[in-house]
Amino acid sequence: MNTRPFYFGLIFIAIIAILANYLGNTDFSHHYHISALIIAILLGMAIGNTIYPQFSTRVEKGVLFAKGTLLRTGIVLYGFRLTFGDIADVGLNAVVTDAIMLISTFFFTALLGIRYLKMDKQLVYLTGAGCSICGAAAVMAAEPVTKAESHKVSVAIAVVVIFGTLAIFTYPLFYTWSQDLINAHQFGIYVGSSVHEVAQVYAIGENIDPIVANTAVISKMIRVMMLAPFLLMLSWLLTRSDGVSENTSHKITIPWFAVLFIG
Repeated sequence: MNTRPFYFGLIFIAIIAILANYLGNTDFSHHYHISALIIAILLGMAIGNTIYPQFSTRVEKGVLFAKGTLLRTGIVLYGFRLTFGDIADVGLNAVVTDAIMLISTFFFTALLGIRYLKMDKQLVYLTGAGCSICGAAAVMAAEPVTKAESHKVSVAIAVVVIFGTLAIFTYPLFYTWSQDLINAHQFGIYVGSSVHEVAQVYAIGENIDPIVANTAVISKMIRVMMLAPFLLMLSWLLTRSDGVSENTSHKITIPWFAVLFIG
């Protein structure tokens, strides 16, 4: 009897996942380049703020298992999407550009959000992770490291969705204005290193040129591969900022799923 709520929760999550995948494969979603991941997040936000509290006690165990173990397993498997051949195709320039964009975006977000806007640190870290790496997937990967509450995850994902969607419409205009300055390969690296979601990156590239699309997606996946060292760095930074004195040894919480991801 004790295992029933556990399975109820997994069935509940499976229904949402199947529905999100179905909606993600519709003509409407393909036309507007809305991924199943984004749909699943939106469904979860809608259900969580409406009917979920009425039956949460029956499914909570399974939901927590999916949110923890299953999510981290999915992040590890996500690493299989990139090969060293992909990195070689776009060259060292893309790797360096991705690294510069990731580091500068995250630290600028932290500086602006924490020091000047006085925002909640967990929310700033989650938003910085999503904007600097791979959107909603990075936000959810950073959640167990930051130990943030679910509503903060929702806000960070909303930022990623809003600005990533705006990029779909504005980046083609940027390319039109900058054609005399950079070529398609260079602009593809720029797209892949700065836009949040993989689907958004592909949408922008597809609307411009096949060379831009291919280069942008590969550059984006290189950026995704940087998720693991980023999480290790974030864990170290959070440990350092816990108010521990200099004479006390720091215990770094290592997100092992991040290590397995890059492995």
